[in-house]
Order: sequence, then C-alpha cells, then structure tokens
Amino acid sequence: MSSNAIYTSLLRPPVLHILRAAGFHATKPAVLDTLVDLTARYLSLLASISAAHAQENHNDLTLTVTDVRMALQHVGALWPQKTAMEEDLMGEEDVRGVDNFVNWMVGEEHREIRRVAGLIENEVPLPGIDEPAGREDFLIALKRKHNKTGESSRFQGTIMGATTEEKPIRIEGGPIELLQDWGKRLRKTPMKENTPPSREPGSAPTSSTGSPLTPI
Repeated sequence: MSSNAIYTSLLRPPVLHILRAAGFHATKPAVLDTLVDLTARYLSLLASISAAHAQENHNDLTLTVTDVRMALQHVGALWPQKTAMEEDLMGEEDVRGVDNFVNWMVGEEHREIRRVAGLIENEVPLPGIDEPAGREDFLIALKRKHNKTGESSRFQGTIMGATTEEKPIRIEGGPIELLQDWGKRLRKTPMKENTPPSREPGSAPTSSTGSPLTPI
C-alpha cells in the first residue's frame, strides 16, 4: 500500500465521525471518497500556506500560531476580517474572525466532534469499544481494542505509533566503528575537481574518438 493510500485510509474515520456528529447516519462510498479528498486537499493547502508564511516571517519552517492564523485568514476561514491596510488606518487589529473561529470550535454545535477527538472527557464509552471514561480520542481506543496484549510496541515504528529510536550501526574490521562517523568523514573530505590532463606545448590535443589524420 502506498503512503497516499495509507493517509487516505487514516483520514476516512475522522471524516466519518464528523459526518456522524453533524447528524448524518449514512452516505454513499463515492460521496465519502469525495469528502475525504476535499479534506486532504484543504489540509494540504493549509500546511503549504503555513509553511510559506513561516519562511517569510522568520526564515525557517518551524510553524507558530501566527503562521497558522495567517494561513487560515488566507483561505477565508477567519471571517469577517479587515485587510492589513484597513487595520493600519483604524489603528487596531481586527480579531473578530479569530473570535468567531474560536467560538465555532468550542461551541455546543461541535461538542460531539470534540469528544471523539479526545478534547473533552467521554461521558459514555464508544459503542463496541471497552473504553474507560476520560479524555481519549477514537484512534487510541481503536488501537487498544485491536491490541489484546496491551503492549504498545506493536505499533512502534509505524505512522500509528511512536518512532523507533535510531541505533548506531557498527562497522567491524576498520578504524571507524560507527556508520554515522563514516558519513561525517565523507562529508568533510573535499571533492577533487575534474581537471583536464596536461599536455606539452605544441602537441596536438588527443581525442578519445580518434582522428582520420595521422601525425607526420
């Protein structure tokens, strides 16, 4: 399975939970695939615009809240919102769009989505999953359901678990013991430039393909 197919499969359950929390009880597979594709495109657009703002604001790709806010404003998620020129003329920052977005996220309208996402405590367990009351998202509950042994190492090293710790690779029979040290040594070694072979003054240049004329 390709990486795109894996990410699409992982995005389907959140979209289904959002539809269920919005009051939908059934949908056609083609409609679900379309909504998943639109969600993936929207998240990709937000990520790329956030990275562009981060590069422009502080010349690195470490995102800040300001970068994400500017990306949300760029795609029209923060509304109403005055332009930067209007804010300069008024002498104050327009935060109505941010306030409306926060109120929309924490309002009762999306309480079920926040519960499934693990942002609020579960009052009742999810159907079909032995889940204790508390703050836990559906993915953790689903992983615990399919992991009867209780060991978290089953998903370690995958996109659904913790990253594996890199262990040093040792090289036997040489002065350098670690593969990482060998890579550092190669990077420090200057590359030799390809210089043409020297020839004596007055001699004819040689050709690798040969010449129909013979020297006299």
